[in-house]
Amino acid sequence: MGQIKVTKCPIEGLYIIEPAVHGDNRGYFMETYSLRDMQENGLNMVFVQDNQSMSVKGVLRGLHFQKQYPQGKLVRVIKGRVFDVAVDLRAGSETYGKWYGVELTEENKKQFYISEGFAHGFMVLSDTAEFCYKVTDFYHPGDEGGLAWNDPAIGIQWPELVGTYQGSASAQGYTLADGTPLNLSEKDQKWLGLADTFTF
Repeated sequence: MGQIKVTKCPIEGLYIIEPAVHGDNRGYFMETYSLRDMQENGLNMVFVQDNQSMSVKGVLRGLHFQKQYPQGKLVRVIKGRVFDVAVDLRAGSETYGKWYGVELTEENKKQFYISEGFAHGFMVLSDTAEFCYKVTDFYHPGDEGGLAWNDPAIGIQWPELVGTYQGSASAQGYTLADGTPLNLSEKDQKWLGLADTFTF
C-alpha cells in the first residue's frame, strides 16, 4: 500500500494528496512525492522543476495561467497557512469557470495537484507562508495570463476577507478580518474578468 493518499476533487483534474506522516517524540518523516503512488492513482505527470516562494500575511498571488505552455502544478505549504484556488479554464469542460479551493498548512501537510488548463492563485492567512510547488513544464517568459481574483462571474469565496467588489481587481478597500490589508502585485490588480479574457 502506498504512502500517499490521493483524493479526487469535485472538479475533474484536481486532486488532494495527503502523505502518511510517521512521527514520534523526535519529530516526523513523510514521503512528499512518490511516482509509484501517483501512477497507481492514474496520475502520470512528469515534473521538470521545483519552485518555492515566501509571502507575508494578506498577500494574494493570482489568478495566473499559462497561454501556450500550460503547467500542471503540485503545490504545498511548508510554513504557515494559505487558501489555494484553481479555476477551470478548459474549453468545453462541464465545469468551465468553476473554482475549487483548499486550505494548505504546515500542520495538515495536504498537497493540491492542479492539472493543465486551470488558473491558479493563493492568499496567505498566516504571518508568513512558504509555498513549494512542482511543475510539469518550464517557465516561458511572456506566456503568463491572468484573471481578476475577485471576478463575480467566478465568485471565489476567499476566507477571512472583508471588502466589496468595486468593478476591478484592485486590492483597495479589502482587508483580512484582523485588518491586514490585502496585498497584490501591480500586475495582479490589472487582470480582467473571465468574460473579458476568453471568448467561446
